[in-house]
Amino acid sequence: MRSQFLLTRKHWDEAIFTFFNEFNVYAPIQKWDFIDYMLIDEKNLNAVIYNHPKPATPLKSFFLPVKQNVNLKQEKRDKIIMGVPACDLKGLELLDEIYLDKDLPDTVYQYQREHTILIGTDCHQILEHCHCTTYGTDPFPNSMQDLTLNSIDDMIILQSFTEKGEKLLSKINGYNKTTEPPQDILDTINQSRKSIVDELNQKNKLLPDYKETGNLVKHSNGTVWKKFAENCVSCGACATSCPTCTCFLFIDRPGFEKVRNIDACQFPGFERVAAGEDPLHLLINRFKNRYMCKYVLKTAKYNSIACTGCGRCIEACIGKINKNELFLELKEKEKV
Repeated sequence: MRSQFLLTRKHWDEAIFTFFNEFNVYAPIQKWDFIDYMLIDEKNLNAVIYNHPKPATPLKSFFLPVKQNVNLKQEKRDKIIMGVPACDLKGLELLDEIYLDKDLPDTVYQYQREHTILIGTDCHQILEHCHCTTYGTDPFPNSMQDLTLNSIDDMIILQSFTEKGEKLLSKINGYNKTTEPPQDILDTINQSRKSIVDELNQKNKLLPDYKETGNLVKHSNGTVWKKFAENCVSCGACATSCPTCTCFLFIDRPGFEKVRNIDACQFPGFERVAAGEDPLHLLINRFKNRYMCKYVLKTAKYNSIACTGCGRCIEACIGKINKNELFLELKEKEKV
């Protein structure tokens, strides 16, 4: 099924323009000093940024918004989301495993997934806190995407991976402005991928891998946790910006509204139950629980990893907590 096409950026923009009648199209655009997904129209189409690591908002926000009335009718227009990095696509594996459970699927989530086309892109550079390869994720799409896109010079290279992606490509191919990408272009893509992987591996060579991190978190004492927890303000920015954190609570409102609100284990009262019992009352317990969930508890229950190494939690943290520094310190303590 993996059809491949090459077309100029100008012709690709023309193709996207025709999609506006059928889809809501989202793509990364520079906004002030950061890059984030925005709804695309003819006014900002030229400003779309391709092959840049991770927009500020994780992909999960399209399927699990911070606040959502799940009783409202779903939006009828399908979506195309372009510029999705591999770390976000990898996180979608866990979300699908949870919310598309064969016995009890979340129908709201399911509808959004079925009516969205995902166009994944390679990362042609890395940012300060990127460490996807440490946890076995490549900086280029390998799964969950319907199409992949690479922008090289003024050329766009597209490859389909699903039936939805193939249908979209067939529409583009109908304009008779696409060709098969030449071998030198494909070689350039492969060389770029290898170069980025090598750069990430070298940059993060001291970091423990996913399994080792889980063991360190599980068997560590409270000294290091207390040190790092002191800067946590329980804001939940780490959970909100994470591509895999999915905890939520339901709020019942008048008119049979059921509002699904994102929740976070960093929030005070996250585990509070009847009679006021709260196993995570202490900040240090809530702080460690986040990493226990990601590297120990989720792996025991699901087949997918719960941290894809995007680094957003580090960048979003008001307390300037760097989890990688935490893990390196745990690793050093282990040697003693």
